[in-house]
Amino acid sequence: MTGSPVDEALLRSLTPGVLGILVRRGADFAAAEDAVQDALVEAVRVWPEERPRDPKGWLVTVAWRKFLDAARADTARRRREDRVEEEPRPGPATSVDDTLQLYFLCAHPSLTPSSAVALTLRAVGGLTTRQIAQAYLVPEATMAQRISRAKRTVSGVRFDRPGDVGTVLRVLYLVFNEGYSGDVDLAAEAIRLTRRLAAAIDHPEVAGLLALMLLHHARRAGRTAPDGSLVPLAEQDRGSWDTALIAEGVEILQAALARDRLGEYQAQAAVAALHADAPTAEETDWVQIVEWYDELLRFTDSPVVRLNRAVAVGEADGPRAGLAALAELTGASPGAGSGGAGTSGAGTSGAGSGGAGTRAHPLPRATAAAAYLHERAGDPETAARLYADAAREAPNLAERDYLTRRAARLNTGRHG
Repeated sequence: MTGSPVDEALLRSLTPGVLGILVRRGADFAAAEDAVQDALVEAVRVWPEERPRDPKGWLVTVAWRKFLDAARADTARRRREDRVEEEPRPGPATSVDDTLQLYFLCAHPSLTPSSAVALTLRAVGGLTTRQIAQAYLVPEATMAQRISRAKRTVSGVRFDRPGDVGTVLRVLYLVFNEGYSGDVDLAAEAIRLTRRLAAAIDHPEVAGLLALMLLHHARRAGRTAPDGSLVPLAEQDRGSWDTALIAEGVEILQAALARDRLGEYQAQAAVAALHADAPTAEETDWVQIVEWYDELLRFTDSPVVRLNRAVAVGEADGPRAGLAALAELTGASPGAGSGGAGTSGAGTSGAGSGGAGTRAHPLPRATAAAAYLHERAGDPETAARLYADAAREAPNLAERDYLTRRAARLNTGRHG
C-alpha cells in the first residue's frame, strides 16, 4: 500500500499499546517513551510511501530497535541491556492491552497534577510535546522539561501494580476542564481517553465521568456568542445543544446509577443531565438539583460544591435562601456577598452548571454568584457593585467582559 497519508488518529491510538509492550519487555518508562516517540517520527516519514500491513507490529519493532540502539550507545545503561530481551523478529504485535496500566502509571500519586496531565497526554494520548505546550500556552521547552521530570519520576515504578482509579479520573477531569487552545481540543481529547478507559475497566465512576463530559460538551456550542462573548446558561440557545451527545450521556449515566454505587462523578453528571433535560431554563428542576448537590457533598465537601449548591438553593427556594446558604459558606452576612469559594459560574456560564470549568481562582466566581443572587433579590445597587468587583478579579478576558457588562447594565438601569 503506497501513497497513503499518515493517519494521525491511528498513530495516537496505537501509542499506549506500543509503549506498554516496551515497558513489559524490560525497558524503563522514560527510555521506552523516548523510543516510541522516535518510532512515531519514523512512521510519519515512511508510511506515506509504504504503510505496513500491521501498523502496531511495525511500531513495536522500530521502537524496540530505537530503544536497543540508545541502550547500547550509553555505557551507563549496559546493565539494563543485559536484562532486556534480544530483539524480536518482526511479526504481529501482542494482543495484550497495557493501556489501563499506563493510565495508572501516568497518574501516579508522586506526580503533581500538572505533570500527571502532561504525561497522560503524551504517553496515553499520543500528543507531541509541541501540541501539549500549545494547549497549555507555555513554551515548548518548559513543557519538555515538565514531561522529562515526570518520566524520570515514574521510571522506577513497577508496571504491574494496581493503580488508583480515582486519581486517574481526577487527571482526566483536569484535562477536560482545560477546554480548547492551540491546535488540540483538550475537551474532546479527554472524552476520547475516558472512552478508552471505560472500555478497559468496568467501573461506575468511570462511566459517571464519561457521562459528565458528554453532557457538558453537548452544550459547548451554546456557551459563546459569535463574537466570543459568554452566554449564561439561562440565555443559551438550547437548539444548538448536541442532542445525540446528551442522549448518550444520559444513557451511560442511567446504567451507572442502576448499579447503586454512587460516586461524585455520577452525582455531578446527574446535575448536568437535569440541566440538559430541561426544555427551557424556567423548567429546570432546581429542587432535584439541590438534592443531587446534597448527595455530592457526601463525597466531596468542597467549597466549589457548596457554592454551586447555594446558587441552586437560590433558584429552588428564592434568592434570599441562596444568599443565606452562601453566607454559611463564606462567613459573610447574606448582604455582603464576598467570599472565598469557587463557583460554576452563576454570573457567567450559568447557575448550577454542575461543577465543570472551576479551575480558576475561586473568589471572583463566589462574588459573581453573590451578585447574581442580589440581582434576583431586587437589589441592583449591591449586585452592580459585586459584578464590578468580580470583573476586576476575573480569571480571563471573556468573564471580565461579561461581568463588566452586567454591572454596566444594572448601573444604567438605576441612573437612566
